[in-house]
Amino acid sequence: MPLRIIIVEPREAGNVGAAARAMKNFGFTELVIVGRAPQLVPVAEWWASGADDVVSAARHLPTLPQALAGAGLTVATTSSRGRSLEADLTPASLAELVGPELSGQTLAIVFGREDRGLTAEETAFCQRTAVIPTSNLSPTMNLAQSVSIFCYELSRLSVAEPDVSRPRADAALLERLHERAQALLMETGFLHANNPDRIYRDLRRMAGRAGLDQRDVTILLAIINQIEWKIAGAAAPK
Repeated sequence: MPLRIIIVEPREAGNVGAAARAMKNFGFTELVIVGRAPQLVPVAEWWASGADDVVSAARHLPTLPQALAGAGLTVATTSSRGRSLEADLTPASLAELVGPELSGQTLAIVFGREDRGLTAEETAFCQRTAVIPTSNLSPTMNLAQSVSIFCYELSRLSVAEPDVSRPRADAALLERLHERAQALLMETGFLHANNPDRIYRDLRRMAGRAGLDQRDVTILLAIINQIEWKIAGAAAPK
């Protein structure tokens, strides 16, 4: 299945190389690095140990939304240690989900910084969240180990022929919907201008669990457009 591994601001080139090796072990090669990153050559290639082609082909992009563009399902990973956001998937349940629902479309899994993971804002860009269940005695895992577990579970899938009639909405289209919806909810007073993300993050997670396809999002955008037109008409001087 098409899988994109995204690493946000990795600190150690060796970890990137080890993650690339884990990817190739299970047949995956699309690696994207977001934001600041160390010089990868030659250390990452040493750690890649046969997957240096994955390292050299990795794309470097400035922002997470750019890295998510074109993906049918986007998943942010989180640690089991002291997380404030409850993850709704594990590697195994993610594999069960994408088997029937994502045939032929890209799954993007986002991994955060080695020392502090992803920010709340970065997590909100993704439709779902996932965590690897670990022991309370040692809850955090190395980046490459985490990548390896997700890749292993996903490599076991036998994906059906894609259903091109109702493709899932890609990340860019979903982000456009969220931008329009959040602006409308602020205009109507449902969201507070001083902290609109507090409630809207929950709405993002609801939309992510719904698995919206392109037609769903197109209809929702049309509804927002009609509401905006109606509000503008009501506010116009008579």
